[in-house]
Amino acid sequence: MIDGKTTVCCIIGDPVEHSFSPVMHNAAYAEKGLNYAYVAFPVQDVPSAVAGIRALNIRGSSVTIPHKVTVMDCLDELDPVAEWIGSVNTIINDQGVLKGQNTDGAGAMKALTDAGAPLAGSKVLMLGSGGGARAVAFTLAARGGIGSLKILGVVEDELFRLTEEVGRKTGTDTQGEMMDEDTLKSGISEADLVVHCTPVGMHPKEGQSVVPAEYWREGLWVMDIVYNPRETRLLQEAKAAGCNVVYGLEMLLNQGVLQFEAWTGEKAPTDVMRRALEEGLSG
Repeated sequence: MIDGKTTVCCIIGDPVEHSFSPVMHNAAYAEKGLNYAYVAFPVQDVPSAVAGIRALNIRGSSVTIPHKVTVMDCLDELDPVAEWIGSVNTIINDQGVLKGQNTDGAGAMKALTDAGAPLAGSKVLMLGSGGGARAVAFTLAARGGIGSLKILGVVEDELFRLTEEVGRKTGTDTQGEMMDEDTLKSGISEADLVVHCTPVGMHPKEGQSVVPAEYWREGLWVMDIVYNPRETRLLQEAKAAGCNVVYGLEMLLNQGVLQFEAWTGEKAPTDVMRRALEEGLSG
């Protein structure tokens, strides 16, 4: 029951109506008997929202599209990994000191390794260059042992900044190209793993895909970090072509587990969190 002693956590982004993070986190709080509540806040004014987190003593916040990069300038401290990646998806309020972390990359890599995706020496194609893409790109390049990384983006400055930083900081062979039909077709034909990191396919763009269905091929590994809907059009078409698919729900779960433990100091009830996500998405 929510009362005067309830600890509040939240998610900020635009949009957030689609988010299943409240379902996942609140199920975990209930399972552990914690007097916590997690709510979603649609936010456009990031500095004011972060000031509100501090003023209202909100314990922690998830940060989602499109604020994972811009929020960094509003925080007091950055975890070295988040600073290195250049994006934040988690805020911890430590007695008024706001600390930024990034659990996206670790969540994505665990999802891929749990599914059996062969990362070592692989050719990875990443679609998108925003905050989520930054986390996954840096983590796979630095810790996944991949052979090469090609990034296709639609925002030129953002794309080439990410490409340069990943190559320089990790030493991985990294290339960047603007996304169009030709670069998509050639990139997918050469890749062992494709990771989709754009908002296309997510509310309010359900039913859309950046990849023409005929570009997929049997045996390719494909991950979509979009988790609502659980099976995006991109994954549906990839699966129909015989690709091995990895759902964004697993990345959401894994990064959420890390957030829960950072905010509460308790071990996360992973099975309860997964079940809550699956029930929410199926309902």
